[in-house]
Amino acid sequence: MRRVPDVRPPGPRTAADLPEPAPHLRPVTVALAGVEFGWGSSGKLSAVLSALRERAQLPLRRAQPPLRFVGLASGLGRPLLAEHAVDCWYDLPESAAERRAAVGRIVRSHGVRAAVVVLDGAVASELEAAGVPTVFVDSLPFMWTEGDRGALPLDATVYCAQKYPGVSLEREREGVLASVSSLRWVEAVIGTPPDGSPALRSPAPRPPAARPPAPRHPDPRTPDPSESRTGGRPWRKALISLGGLRAPSLPDWTAYPRAVVPAVLDALADHGVQEAHLAGNLPDGVLAGLVARSPAGLRVTAGPLPHSAFLTELTRCDVLLTSPGLTTLLEADRLKVPTVCLPPQNLSQIFNGRYHSRAVGTDVRVTWPESIFGEEEALGLRAKGEDHALELIYGGIGHAAVRADAVQAVQADAAPPATDLRSAVLAAVRRAAQGAEWGALAAAVGTGGAAQVADALLATVRQAQPSTA
Repeated sequence: MRRVPDVRPPGPRTAADLPEPAPHLRPVTVALAGVEFGWGSSGKLSAVLSALRERAQLPLRRAQPPLRFVGLASGLGRPLLAEHAVDCWYDLPESAAERRAAVGRIVRSHGVRAAVVVLDGAVASELEAAGVPTVFVDSLPFMWTEGDRGALPLDATVYCAQKYPGVSLEREREGVLASVSSLRWVEAVIGTPPDGSPALRSPAPRPPAARPPAPRHPDPRTPDPSESRTGGRPWRKALISLGGLRAPSLPDWTAYPRAVVPAVLDALADHGVQEAHLAGNLPDGVLAGLVARSPAGLRVTAGPLPHSAFLTELTRCDVLLTSPGLTTLLEADRLKVPTVCLPPQNLSQIFNGRYHSRAVGTDVRVTWPESIFGEEEALGLRAKGEDHALELIYGGIGHAAVRADAVQAVQADAAPPATDLRSAVLAAVRRAAQGAEWGALAAAVGTGGAAQVADALLATVRQAQPSTA
């Protein structure tokens, strides 16, 4: 076990961050962890920590012990959590036996009294085994089949299952979740933009503005992009979100951006977009190469964004193009940001993209060509367990990346080829520009999940407090 440096930005925290506790109250240590599968779990942890911070400022909470946090694993998402006060982070061993022993040592050395864990069933189970009451957050309860039963902490002290649009809660209670001893359904566990960010979008049209340069390769068969829902003003600024990209069994986490981003940038330029920011867990070399090949007329910036900065950027863009991670879709939909779902990176994103389009009433989804992989085939493999479906998906994306690399190698300075993927992205962008029921997905699920999880954790902490009688 290796203790890693604190990843918080330098500088002391101010009194405004957390009210001063009563002198006789000692902090209660809470462990936190998120599965190392993309950035969704870290986004949810960030939302819960923000909700806890808000509750700490309430008068009734100032008489309660303050919380201090110790992080376990979650290496992929630590940069997103840098704005929160996590005292220290610990890497955990790969071996189950060694990991269990390491968790036990951390619990004893820090006096951990409670925990909140997002989707990392193994760590949640190990914390419970070490005597730590744990609030487990399952944002994908609709996904699990009997093949996944062993990976779920069904005996967690509180099992918070996030509601999902179009999924019957009664049906889910009859599946694997029927074995959960303390099931609690919660709304979407998502963050809100920090104070000072632009307000929620109004359905009123925006004032007209200057017309941008004509698209590079206009298609006379499709509507003029300037006739969009922005009241006569075409979309100028796009946010492209690829998320954390990494996953435990993913052989090459650069394959997805190599396969998708060039087609996305070309489609945005064709639509007349002038500015795009590319956000995600991209290595510097890949990032520089994608930006260097960006099409003329489209100014591209790139780099990962902390959670609050990403939420702020959402309020400033005209359109979001994202791999369909559920946290990002819900956060954008809460702000009523027009959103296009890029091809899925994994199994859950197939469901997410479908439910998103169904909720907003417009097909704003981009799917992979059948030559890459078929969604129905992937869904059929799910019955054997998620790993079987991921093998098909990851293999197909790897082949797509090889093909995209070959196209980029011969393209040089010529006009971009009219690839199937570029055409599909452009078509989805144009459909989104015609308008949709933005906000309907978040409304169907509710947006109070972060507060509900925070309250469950605080209740768990109170129950774990030793009696003073």
